[in-house]
Amino acid sequence: MSGKQHIADLVRTGLCLTPSEGPLFGVVSRLVHQKGLDIVADTARDIVREGGQIAILGLGDPETEHMLSRLARSHRDNIGLLIGFNEPMARRIVAASDFCLMPSRFEPCGLTQMQAQRYGSLPIAHATGGLADTIDDGETGFLFSDLTGEGLFSACRRAFEVFGDVDVLAEMRQAAMARSFHWSGAAAEYEALYRRLLGQSPARTVPAGAKPRRPPRARTPELQAAA
Repeated sequence: MSGKQHIADLVRTGLCLTPSEGPLFGVVSRLVHQKGLDIVADTARDIVREGGQIAILGLGDPETEHMLSRLARSHRDNIGLLIGFNEPMARRIVAASDFCLMPSRFEPCGLTQMQAQRYGSLPIAHATGGLADTIDDGETGFLFSDLTGEGLFSACRRAFEVFGDVDVLAEMRQAAMARSFHWSGAAAEYEALYRRLLGQSPARTVPAGAKPRRPPRARTPELQAAA
């Protein structure tokens, strides 16, 4: 993962952040109410206080843009903001980040959390919709159910703890990068379902490399309480 540190240094330089050995939290998103950027703003000071930095890129509602601009100005050394659409920079931020913040109020699918995992950037996300479906809490990222600044920061605390344990961080990164989101796995499951409904024998199994469905895992106490 040496390349990750190099890209992180480039992102910090590009956003005028001070050099740091602490974790980098990335946000690549449309800047709209749905994406929960107000919750990021509520949590940002605590993340910086704990030694983290935040890199934000996006374009959206003027009110949200102004809110994040004020936040970045008040923490110039540790919160960087780039308003606009810049695909190369978006990919750099996702690749450079140790963690990606995704406190969406709702998310039918979502792509950034899948891209982040492929880059070994562990998503920290609200347990909703496609985010809950594609992130394994405590294995390939962190989920939280309390959609408040306190709820998000509780997940960030877990992320800080993992960042401080090199072995656990490496294990989670490897698990995240090994995730497969290829359509072949879903297609095979749909085919098997249709064949069962028609009373036919399965034609084939899930292709090699596709992640098979697993039995439900034990949830964190927070997610159990919300269930």
